[in-house]
Amino acid sequence: MSRTIDAHHHFWRTAAQEQPWRTDAHVALEADFGPEDLETELKTANIDATVLMQSVDEPAENDRLAEYAKSDLVAGVVAWLPLADPNAALAELDRMNPLKVCGVRTLIAQDPLAWLARPESVELFREIARRGLAWDVVPVTTEQISSVLKLAAAVPELRIVVDHLGRPPLDTGGWQPWANHLKELAACPSVAVKVSVGIDVLTTWKSWQREDLVPYVKWVAEHFGPSRLMMASNWPVILLKADYQRAWQDLSSTIREVFPDEADQALLKGGTAEKWYSLPVPATAAPTTG
Repeated sequence: MSRTIDAHHHFWRTAAQEQPWRTDAHVALEADFGPEDLETELKTANIDATVLMQSVDEPAENDRLAEYAKSDLVAGVVAWLPLADPNAALAELDRMNPLKVCGVRTLIAQDPLAWLARPESVELFREIARRGLAWDVVPVTTEQISSVLKLAAAVPELRIVVDHLGRPPLDTGGWQPWANHLKELAACPSVAVKVSVGIDVLTTWKSWQREDLVPYVKWVAEHFGPSRLMMASNWPVILLKADYQRAWQDLSSTIREVFPDEADQALLKGGTAEKWYSLPVPATAAPTTG
């Protein structure tokens, strides 16, 4: 059986870097969060390993991630690359410590992604794919979706991971254009999605409610299937609305509701992450069903 993997979380020390995405609404995140803080949570939830994500766009972030990657908790690292500048991105790719690096990303918010269509950008992503790395991204606008799909068609070997359900409108209870966006992405076989909740939603969502998640998870389940979905906590950002155990339990129960088959559940709880990120399985590991 696959390991149980939390496919998206962060570590940081608030004094070590600026986090421009953090505002007055994020007081709960104004603290240090490291492996020692997450270890007990993972053990309580029977989680075997994690994928550690970058949270700041700067070279020093990759140096910090390399230190965190020494933790036995971390199976993979999604590092930072200045993807809009292919020459700088290639230089950083060669400079950074490759320890456990399994993917790359840069924070895009709602910025246009027209640069993805440039020939030098396409070649950069071909190189990323050649190195066996995935690309994490959260496209939310129609223009961003179009740009991502065009890149996916140009570099079909690139594994793309859409974080946080592609930002569903949980906070408003809305549906479109999110539903059509995810349906379009699902038509591309190289795209997978994380069943997690991002900071935009957590900031504006009135309160954490599992039942609010269900229709959005059902939609992605219908269009992506278990082999292209993976569970993730987004800790410590999730603390804006729920503690780790409640969030993971609610995500797990939602997955069981949507995917009654245990083999499907195992894919979402680890199998898909292992495949999409090409995570090595330690020889001494004792996989659990979670």
